[in-house]
Amino acid sequence: DLSASKQDTVKFVQDTSKFWYKPDISRDQAIGVLKDKEPGSFVVRDSHSFRGAYGLALKVSTPPPSALQQSKKGDPSSELVRHFLIECTRKGVRLKGCPDEPYFGSLTALVCQHSITPLALPCRLILPDRDPMEELSDSSPQTATNSAADLLKQGAACNVWYLGSVELESLTGQQAVQKAASQTLAAEPPPTSTLVHFKVSAQGITLTDNQRKLFFRRHYTVNTVIFCSLDPQGRRLFGFVARKTQSGTENMCHLFAEHDPEQPASAIVNFVSKVMIGSHKK
Repeated sequence: DLSASKQDTVKFVQDTSKFWYKPDISRDQAIGVLKDKEPGSFVVRDSHSFRGAYGLALKVSTPPPSALQQSKKGDPSSELVRHFLIECTRKGVRLKGCPDEPYFGSLTALVCQHSITPLALPCRLILPDRDPMEELSDSSPQTATNSAADLLKQGAACNVWYLGSVELESLTGQQAVQKAASQTLAAEPPPTSTLVHFKVSAQGITLTDNQRKLFFRRHYTVNTVIFCSLDPQGRRLFGFVARKTQSGTENMCHLFAEHDPEQPASAIVNFVSKVMIGSHKK
């Protein structure tokens, strides 16, 4: 049944998006990740030149004609990484400058379709089954810690819904997130969600309420943030646990919900847990 297998493909694309969606890497890092891979290997990142658009970096088998005319300096394998812009419009997302390309409801749907048929791309996308950034760090032990430090230096940021904060005494770990989520969702009246900008850096987590409804900015320093996870009950929520003071044992869980499916909660949690908390513990 074709539609069932297409559903499986879409699910697999969603499951693998953490491998191919790397919002914060630079164009040069994308080339570094892909240049030695097989044609069809790709990553999608947030475009730094066009706000709100995505960059698709794709390894191809033959360089574009323009690259052959350029001087022979530089690394020839990097000429085999082509860059495409994915624009976000009211109708959906699509490859820019390709009139025959349809609009897709999400980045995942665009990737899924191009993994089945290339359409306007030079070749089909090959869905990765592991993280290309980790493969880079596997190949040289030196870069494993460096990449975490580099990632932190760049930081990561996206918009999320802030649902509230719950005092937990000394509770931490997944039970803390679960308790905070259940308590918040059961509250009467239900919590109002506020759109906030969630930034993770080497200094910690900074929340900015863009409309200044609840607060202007709150910062949680890296040595007070002790845990971050998705809601264990599978609701699309996540939270981080931070000590109220650097020396105290009183904890608070700050609770959020995904705002943009292209910035999934799982990716945010991974970044906070592995990169920020992980680097700080070393």
